[in-house]
Amino acid sequence: MAVVPESAAIVNALRSGLVPNAGLEHFATGLDGLVGAVNEDLDFVAQGKGLSKWIRGEYGTGKTFAARYLCAKARSRMFASSEVQISINDTPLHHLETVYRRLIEKLETAADGPNAFQAIVEGWLYQVGDEVTRLRGINEDDPGFADATEQRLEDKLADLSKRNAAFAQVLRAYHRVTHEGDFATAQGLLAWLAGQPHTDRSVLKTAGTKGKIDGQASLTFLSGLLQLLRQSGYAGLVVVLDEVETVQRMNAQTREKSLNALRQLMDMLAKEELPGLYLVITGTRDFFEGYKGLKALAPLYQRVQVNFSDDTRFDNLKAPQVRLTPFTDDRLLTVGTRIRDLYPAKNPERLATRVDHAFLSGLVGQVTAGFGGKVALAPRLFLRELIDVLDRVDIHEAYDPREHYKLELDDGKLTPEELAAKHGRPVEEPAEEEAAEESDTNNASEAAPALKRKRLDG
Repeated sequence: MAVVPESAAIVNALRSGLVPNAGLEHFATGLDGLVGAVNEDLDFVAQGKGLSKWIRGEYGTGKTFAARYLCAKARSRMFASSEVQISINDTPLHHLETVYRRLIEKLETAADGPNAFQAIVEGWLYQVGDEVTRLRGINEDDPGFADATEQRLEDKLADLSKRNAAFAQVLRAYHRVTHEGDFATAQGLLAWLAGQPHTDRSVLKTAGTKGKIDGQASLTFLSGLLQLLRQSGYAGLVVVLDEVETVQRMNAQTREKSLNALRQLMDMLAKEELPGLYLVITGTRDFFEGYKGLKALAPLYQRVQVNFSDDTRFDNLKAPQVRLTPFTDDRLLTVGTRIRDLYPAKNPERLATRVDHAFLSGLVGQVTAGFGGKVALAPRLFLRELIDVLDRVDIHEAYDPREHYKLELDDGKLTPEELAAKHGRPVEEPAEEEAAEESDTNNASEAAPALKRKRLDG
């Protein structure tokens, strides 16, 4: 047994059928080639460039796991990261202001962990003060320190002001009110920078700006965040847009807007308008090849299209689009063995004896058989079942899974893809009209305030 510090968090996530937020390196399999290719990409991005990687895979191949694992690897290389899950109602792709807000909410660094936005801003301001001390020999106790810091701040913000006056103004005001001890106003300004829509006018008046961050402004604010990160010593920012295939269930007009948002991001990366950004986009084969996916916008499709051969061994992992290979029985068995070995057991000897190689191999066979032999659909349920068995063995001395365990595939616990495989039928997708109605309802609820939305004045 090789229990690791993240063992409890890993097991708790898998117990609920979720991808853990940390410790993925302890049971990741089949990703070494992709990690190597992404590391080369990150070397390029760290030079102040922008790049994207499109990850393609069917349900069960581990797209979310792979993206989260790549983020963890990037954070170990002094990148910040953010994982944004695209959804029709909560985070629609064509609402870039919402995507930006989620990006800030999920911002993470190795030093500060999740919710790192405030720490990044504070660290940047601290660095400004430190530069004043080093370059001008003025310490914090000196009466002229505040004025000297303000001047250094202006130097730092000069380039940012040209690109995004409002972002620079609010940063300047944030420093001032923090120095004055007005922390309530400081938090309000920080929330506005993070894209929060409801900021008191009196707070914004402090910075000499007004309005909300709309879709177009959110991209310039993203550019401001990238500059802030680079000036703070970070190599760049990795942003994951996960489950982008949901755009296929939107009505035609909304789908077009979503795809155009992706094209706009790609254009900005190509023009080096987002230096230091590594954009990772995940989706299914239908999203990449279907006419409700990328093919609906030919210029975007042509940029990321890759011809894959039948032999996955020779895939070009340096290409803009890469595919994840489905799980095999052996790979699933390897993952199961690693999870068993890191399980934080009170009775590790009993666990090793009763959940041995033979039982794990049999469990793989049972679960995949329940899905008609489709191993690709088995990982989530296999790991949930495994954790349940490990729990019972660890708790009950008399429990022997070889005698007492029985696999039951309860329909209520299965996803649409798993249900379809279990019953041998196609996946039932929500009708486009239903998705359109939901999207239109959301658009209508935002349309009224959008009419009153004011331009960002700086």
